[in-house]
Amino acid sequence: MNLEEYFARTGYKGSTEKQDLETLTDIFQHHIRAVPFENLSIHCGEKITLELEHVYNKIVRRKRGGWCMENNQLLGWVLKGLGYDTSFLGAYVFNPHQNAYATLMTHLVVKVVIDGKAYVVDGGFGVSYQMWQPMELVSGKDQPQAPGVFRFTEKNGVWYLEKMRRKQYIPNQSFSNSDLLEKKECRKIYMFSLEPRTVEDFRFQCTYLQTSPDSLFTKKSICTLQTTEGFRALIGWTLTETTYNYKENMDLVEFVTLEDEEVEKTLKEKFNITLERKLVPINVKGSYTI
Repeated sequence: MNLEEYFARTGYKGSTEKQDLETLTDIFQHHIRAVPFENLSIHCGEKITLELEHVYNKIVRRKRGGWCMENNQLLGWVLKGLGYDTSFLGAYVFNPHQNAYATLMTHLVVKVVIDGKAYVVDGGFGVSYQMWQPMELVSGKDQPQAPGVFRFTEKNGVWYLEKMRRKQYIPNQSFSNSDLLEKKECRKIYMFSLEPRTVEDFRFQCTYLQTSPDSLFTKKSICTLQTTEGFRALIGWTLTETTYNYKENMDLVEFVTLEDEEVEKTLKEKFNITLERKLVPINVKGSYTI
């Protein structure tokens, strides 16, 4: 495992000498635009493991993506190797259908401290809830980014992340009521404390999320990648491409339904993913919006 190979994977050619916010942001943006958030292993007969070397081989050498425990663990390793002050935090994801936060800590994020200021670096959420820049860990401050306006709020030692989105323009009106579309303009994303976590704290969750029939990830095959203009996502057979700020305060969301034989080609052309095993797409209706 080496940093040069990782940077070749993400296409980053900038400085590796400075441990500043500008460098961190550049490294982070190269990651989210090169490495998909995806759970395809579950749906092509592979097991997701948390060993760093396995994660590295999967993402860097096999040019795959991963979910939060893979993406953010790798990002944490990269940033620590560059000399950043990093640690892991654990979050509880909001379920809009239940209007409640999960009771199981399933989301791993990275905290980075630069010149006494703390930032959250999360390269493992995907779709429109994926931050494009490290977020300063400060309560009640709007932090506008290309995807929308993010904000942390702290109450009694618990931190809450939410995002305000723009209006959406959907040219293909047959998808205007799709359950993949977020209806609320302000959306809760997750909550967390500042208690440091380790990858070991996520062993059970990693197994549960890829095996339980109640898990979102067993109900949907998901692959999503950030672009310079927005993001694209393949959920089951549904391909969406979102362009942020297509018009003033308006995001363009384009939908198309793929045939079985188009899925493999789309993964290669749109996400630069070539699977070693046959994918079985799935999209059971559930609490997942783009």
